[in-house]
Amino acid sequence: MVFALLLASFVVAGMLDGLLARLITLLFYVGVLVLALRFARLPIGTARWLRRALLAGSVLIAVLVLVLHGRVIEGIAALWTAGFLLLTVFVVVGRVLRHPVVTMQTIFGALSAYLMVGFVFVALFTAAARLGPGQFFTGDETADGDSIQYFAFVTLTTTGYGDLTPATAPGRSLAVLDALCGQIFLVTLVARLVSVFGVERRRPGDDAAA
Repeated sequence: MVFALLLASFVVAGMLDGLLARLITLLFYVGVLVLALRFARLPIGTARWLRRALLAGSVLIAVLVLVLHGRVIEGIAALWTAGFLLLTVFVVVGRVLRHPVVTMQTIFGALSAYLMVGFVFVALFTAAARLGPGQFFTGDETADGDSIQYFAFVTLTTTGYGDLTPATAPGRSLAVLDALCGQIFLVTLVARLVSVFGVERRRPGDDAAA
């Protein structure tokens, strides 16, 4: 369900632009977070507090975006989105690492976390474009939602078409970090899980118990 919601948010963000797209994708992200917290097996009190705090913050951000228009508000909203998406990545990865046997659910959990890493950088690039001075891309390319999402995922996969290039130092630094995170995540988590698919993983203390 988390993977399906993330794919849906990717399609919506690519097809729509402007305020409507941002609010719909924020709704998808909130749904992803609620599902992730539900199955994370956190203490009930902690999970309930996180849900309430993050839902309240998301509603407040959505209201501010609707009422107050401008680059600063959009940048703040993007930073908030990046923050709770990053939290969701940690929740999902923590749940995946606790699976005793690697199943398709484990693989989809890891892939969902990989997509969320991409969306984290979409939000960070959006914040840099809205809060930074001047043009975000070189060549007077427009830094709208579609182009930022395209650039973030092309960089995450290190495809590197070169048609969009950050014009600012923060943008370049984020692009390098985006590429590094994408490759490290695939090599260290996804590839490892695929290699032990269907195999029960050893837990600390198994040798001692034996």
